[in-house]
Amino acid sequence: MQRHREDAGVLVPGIAAPSTVACLRSLRPRGVRTVVGSESRSTPAATSAYRDEFVGLPDPESGLTAYGDALRSLAERADIETIVPVREEDVYVLANRRDEFATDVATPWPTFETLRRVQDRVELFAAADAAGVAAPETALLDEWDDWDRETIVKPRYTVAAPAYLGSSAAHATVGSTEYQPPRTEPDREAEIATRGHVPLVQERIPDSREYGFFALYDRGDPVATFQHCQRRGWKYCGGPSAYRESVHIPELEDAGRALLDELEWHGLAMVEFLRDPADGEFKLMEVNPRFWSSLPFSVRAGADFPYYYWQLATGEPITSESTYEVGMGGHLLRGELSYLHSVATEEYPLVERPALGAAVREVATSLVAHPRFDYAVADDPVPFVQDGVNLVRTWLGDRSATAEAGDDATEPTGSTPTIDRPATEPTEPAQTDGGPTGPQSDSSDGGTR
Repeated sequence: MQRHREDAGVLVPGIAAPSTVACLRSLRPRGVRTVVGSESRSTPAATSAYRDEFVGLPDPESGLTAYGDALRSLAERADIETIVPVREEDVYVLANRRDEFATDVATPWPTFETLRRVQDRVELFAAADAAGVAAPETALLDEWDDWDRETIVKPRYTVAAPAYLGSSAAHATVGSTEYQPPRTEPDREAEIATRGHVPLVQERIPDSREYGFFALYDRGDPVATFQHCQRRGWKYCGGPSAYRESVHIPELEDAGRALLDELEWHGLAMVEFLRDPADGEFKLMEVNPRFWSSLPFSVRAGADFPYYYWQLATGEPITSESTYEVGMGGHLLRGELSYLHSVATEEYPLVERPALGAAVREVATSLVAHPRFDYAVADDPVPFVQDGVNLVRTWLGDRSATAEAGDDATEPTGSTPTIDRPATEPTEPAQTDGGPTGPQSDSSDGGTR
């Protein structure tokens, strides 16, 4: 079907994280028609001044087939040139039905065979080994027997999908990452039953600073890259990114490229590493095969990935600069508040809690020195307001649920806290690269604002 450039548009799923809004703010000023599709009309992207159209979509968490069918129907529209994956469900559906989508839109995302090597972490760590990229010691739960050291239990798969979980996908939840103190063994049968599969166990890397290598690949060749280091998480022990700074570290670049080259990657990727304090080596944690939550920060630093993605999709030459600004900082305001709340009220084993006064001064100093925010911008303020409204609604809902539970409701006191998404996160599905918030997270990049 012949499409007219002046009518060309992009479909971006609307989620709670600011990656959707970053795409709109990048592409709409360049004349690209922006269509936001979401199961929730309260997604901040729906209120953006850079959104041309909103369409309702089924909730992918309730049914991937129906969600995929809806995306497929929208792809048939003459004005939709491509679709942007912003969460695991998006890229799963797009890759799994890539041939179908290719009849109507550009498909700058991996084949399903390649995607599986990333969304199945057993295959991912095998690829890392083949590429010579370091990783924490990892094994399936039913194969791990060394519980004398700190470990984490994490999902093998990043999405509860039929291709991974079979018939159990309809009722299983792959779960989140859980911290295991030394000499504490999880209930294996319960873990497998709840998650619908045998999860992984990894040694814990005792460093909360997470490093991200971000890239867009064109059939095995990198066309744009970026790096950042998380300086603060939502919790003082780590978790999603509250404050990060752009960096350029050759060893990080080498590790990220080696892995993606081994995978013969095509499309978007965020490769997450922790730096092992024992040897200074970057250890692979995971790969997010779609846009990341802190995308607004990447764009502000000079790496305009939404535009690069559009250029790749439409066959235009990639005009990325060879460099981006190093040493720039950016914030998620809600993440900073969560960090300070964590310092003031929470306790995590084996992680020293900062002094509250020092933490407040640290946050305030960085806010003054680097006043850049993922949602809060002068020319498009309403998504920031909408996100705040969503936060208040969630907070009130949590308080109401607690009150209804009565005096019998107690906070968990076990020794193996679940590392899950922040309690203040909007209830609409958000990106999973920011879910964990406990002592050891395998995602650096979640949350909102």
